[in-house]
Formats: sequence, structure tokens, C-alpha cells
Amino acid sequence: MIYFDNASTTSVRPEVARVYKKLVEESFANADSMHSPGRKTKRQLEQARAHIARFLGVDDSEIVFTSCASESNSLAIVGYALANRQRGNHILTSNVEHSSTRHAMDFLESIGFDVERLPINERGIVSVQTVKDHLRKDTLLVSLMHVNNEIGSINPIEAIADVVHTHPTCVFHSDCVQSFGKIDIPFQKLDMATISAHKIHGVKGSALLMKKNRIQLQPLVFGGQQEQGLRGGTENAPANIALAKTIRLALEEQEKTYDHVKTIRDTLKTWVESFPGGHVLSPEDALPYILNVSFDQITSEVLLNALDEKGICVSAKSTCDSRSSQASEVILALNHSKKDASHAIRLSFSKDNTLEEAKQFMQAMKEIVENYGLSL
Repeated sequence: MIYFDNASTTSVRPEVARVYKKLVEESFANADSMHSPGRKTKRQLEQARAHIARFLGVDDSEIVFTSCASESNSLAIVGYALANRQRGNHILTSNVEHSSTRHAMDFLESIGFDVERLPINERGIVSVQTVKDHLRKDTLLVSLMHVNNEIGSINPIEAIADVVHTHPTCVFHSDCVQSFGKIDIPFQKLDMATISAHKIHGVKGSALLMKKNRIQLQPLVFGGQQEQGLRGGTENAPANIALAKTIRLALEEQEKTYDHVKTIRDTLKTWVESFPGGHVLSPEDALPYILNVSFDQITSEVLLNALDEKGICVSAKSTCDSRSSQASEVILALNHSKKDASHAIRLSFSKDNTLEEAKQFMQAMKEIVENYGLSL
């Protein structure tokens, strides 16, 4: 199998799997229990929180464990809006966000918030000037992803944070799921940021929301005292403890893995550009971990199935929207044609991929287009 769908999820590192297995077996006690096993689990959980905070350059109390990035995004966006409505009613986001952010914004809109969805430019980003031009006196929150999960475009979140912070009543949240462990993130300048374990070779069911101490949130999951009262329910201690190791390994290998992945991406990009009917849809300066391409001769659905038969895993768009028959809204927002949007596939890479796999993909594509593609 060739797995080029790492933006959807990644394999679990063997060393993380071993740690997680040991934790499940030995640290299963409820971290809020007062007996010795419970205190041990709580101690391990707080040590993990401290390690993660140090890796990110923030305070321990600014790390909130969650079950997934969608929960983190929902808590950041809806939780902040509900807790701070007296500060304003206007929210800025983009028209190409992940579905968790998009649907959180839809909910806020349904209860009376004024949500404005900013357009991306030809580079697939929301420019600093666009944010500046749309900030209002009543702007409460700006939420923009760092790296787009379909095309790999990189928003200038540090510069955007500087603009947002000139506004006395506005804060900035960024979904950093596709960027963490791949490029540097200015956590010191962000008010809130989302990270997910399973995008960086960790276990599913583990994520976090980094929120600065001054940020007040309305809980969305009600229960007990867990996570500063922001997320009721028994904590998934084994997964959260293992997240510290997952994050450490990702950051230690970030530079090396980036160069490795870029070589694979560049090889495939050059080949697609030379292939008859091939188009590279990702921007020139996109993150190399994601390459969005299309082929005039064959639609996304047919191509996905044909590649799957050859043991090659890719996706057509964000996996959270993969069962929708509609063309990619992100590709359309980038001003590509409807044909490109309905013919696009996303290749996404990790440290485990190889140049040999890239060559096998190219050969498979030649055969598929020859057997299934329409004439140009």
C-alpha cells in the first residue's frame, strides 16, 4: 500500500503506540480519584501538560486537553463567543475553513452573531490587509486556519495576530492542525490554537486547545472540574499523556522531515506539470506536505477508485467532507474552474513516504489515464 492521505490521518509511531499501550494497562485510574492509582495518573497527566507547555512556550495552565481538533475549534469559537458576547457581535473567518470551524460559525450565525467570511486571494490565503480592512469596532473574534487542509496554503498568522491585537476587544484563534510539527507556529502571539495528535503520528481521541490565561470560555461539555471546568467528563489520561511524547518527537524531527517531504512533493509536482492534462492546484508557496492536483481526462471519483484498486490511498478533498458529491469549495474559492474542482485529488505526505512511492504513483497514473481517461 502507498499511503498519500496523511492530511486525513497518520499512522501511529511505534514508540508512541508502546507508551500508549503501557499507559492503558498501568495508568487506567481516574485522574480525579483520590486513591494512590488516581493520584499517580493525575501526576503523569500534569507532567505531560507541563512538557507540552514547555514545547509550545506557554504556561501549563494554558493547555486544555480535548478529544479532537473539532472539539478544540468548537470550544475556542463558540465558547469564546458565548462567554464574551458583551464585547462585540462581529466575527471574522475565511470561506475555506475546516468543516468544524465552518459549522461552529454557522451555529453562531443562527443565534444572532454577525459572521463574515473573508475571501482568499490567488495564493490561497487571507491577506493581512483583508483582515485589517474588515475589522470593526464590534469585532469579537478572528479565527483563521494556519495551513489549509486541501491545498496547503499558509496564512500569515503572525502578522494577522499583530493586526488583530491592535483592536482592544478582539482575539485571534488559529486552527494549527495541518501546520504543527511541520513549520514553526508563533504560539506566543496567538490567543488560542488547535493541535491534534492523529495528524502527527499520535493516537486518535487526543488533541488540545492552547488558550492564554486571560481568555474566558463558556464550557460546551458540562460535568465536573476537569480541564479547569471547561470540559466535563473523565479525562482520557493515557492518550493525553502520550500526546507529550508525540509532540516532542514531531518537533525534534520537524526540519529533517520537512526536507524529506519537500523532495517527494517537488518530484511529483514537476511530473504533474509535465503530464498532458495535468494541473497543480496548490499555490506555489504551499506547505510541501499537501499537493492538490487535477487531470483533465478523469474525474476525482473515478481516479480515487482506480488508485484504490492499485493500493494507493489519496483523497479528493477534506476527509470530513469526503462523502459529499459537491465539488471542492476550496478549489472554487481559489478561482480554479469547476472542472478542476471536480477532477481534483489531494496527495498528502509524511516522514514514512518515499521517492520510490512517488515513482510508483506516477506509473499508476499513466496506466489509469490510458485505461480510464477521456481523450483530450
